[in-house]
Amino acid sequence: MKAGRVVVTGGGPAGLMAAGQAAEAGADTLLLEKMKRTGFKLCITGKGRCNITNIVEVSDFISHFGKTGPFLRQAFARFFNTDLMEFFNELGLDLVTERGGRVFPASGKASDVWSVLLQWNKRSGVGIRHSAPVDTLLIHNDRITGVVSRGREVPCDAVILATGGVSYPATGSTGDGYRLCESAGHRVIPVRQALVPLETAGDEAKKMTGLNLRNVNTRLLVKGRKKREQFGEVVFTEFGITGPSILTLSGDAVDGLRRGHTVTLSIDLKPALDEKKLDERLQRDIVSRGKEHMGSLLRGLVPREMVPVCLNAIAVPADRLVCNITAKERRRLGIWLKDFRLEVTGYRPFAEAIITAGGVDTREIDPRTMESRITRGLFIAGELLDIQGDTGGYNLQAAFSTGWLAGRGAADIPYKALEG
Repeated sequence: MKAGRVVVTGGGPAGLMAAGQAAEAGADTLLLEKMKRTGFKLCITGKGRCNITNIVEVSDFISHFGKTGPFLRQAFARFFNTDLMEFFNELGLDLVTERGGRVFPASGKASDVWSVLLQWNKRSGVGIRHSAPVDTLLIHNDRITGVVSRGREVPCDAVILATGGVSYPATGSTGDGYRLCESAGHRVIPVRQALVPLETAGDEAKKMTGLNLRNVNTRLLVKGRKKREQFGEVVFTEFGITGPSILTLSGDAVDGLRRGHTVTLSIDLKPALDEKKLDERLQRDIVSRGKEHMGSLLRGLVPREMVPVCLNAIAVPADRLVCNITAKERRRLGIWLKDFRLEVTGYRPFAEAIITAGGVDTREIDPRTMESRITRGLFIAGELLDIQGDTGGYNLQAAFSTGWLAGRGAADIPYKALEG
């Protein structure tokens, strides 16, 4: 017995996975994409390399999503990282695992991920219409009966919304799905930027534009208290600071600023040394390099771009002989090296945010199928949901897993209707 008709709106990772799964389960599947082609955003993920997942265990994986992470447990139980990797291998896409357990296409091209997904959809019998946004959901007696696209009614048994959030709006992610979800009775948690570069006060960051620090520890302080910390890489820009560690911390920074709290970044430039060992090293350097200028000494402690910033912070002239530094100045230097602070004053726009935080309240979604608890036959997947993870392949896996569930669940709707 053939399943009914499923309409998928949005041709990103969640939408392509959902459409293909629905079609393979026997549904007459139509994918409606508002852009001239599918996969615009997918092709720029991971700086064009597409970090599709991470090989960490499921409990660790879920911990990277914060308070809404447990919602994904059911999805990951059905379709997780090893399943996704096998899925792509069967489609002929070779994968590699890199530092931190991150998985990429071996070619290093995100476009290859999009290409194999698109070809799989076509082979599975998915019909694809481009330049076809969904304007309205058709609902009767709290049940989906179809959609309206460009003034044309498209009847169906189930709809999967996978339109993405509002980050990178030029790729088509302009928040249309939130309006559609609200029209179906869903509560949308206010959306805001996540995995986004941060703006900082003063000109310290601008003076160090382009500097990439590796293996430093960054603490995020909200109202003077440590909220979170991250070890890894930070990059300075004309407006502030970015890099993997900063992007991971940015969600809490954005939330803090939106609440009107003071937000500060504290960077430990010498995480391998505690305060005592660092001070002992500084004392040895002062003795052995006493005839050098302070600028020369600092060049052995921090990158060249940081030297004038450090000298200004500790109020020591660059031409001061090292042997003339006072104990108080030495202590100031040690403190700065362990606690270099930048005040966070803002964050970049959605056009520069990797993902969107907020979205459809997960309490209104069945985690076993991604079906709405409010409107029968409506399924919601991917970034539209109030789930947001760290960098490292977590968000794409969530998109693929929720898309997989939604596709399977939507294809099953006609059977459930007959059983009812």
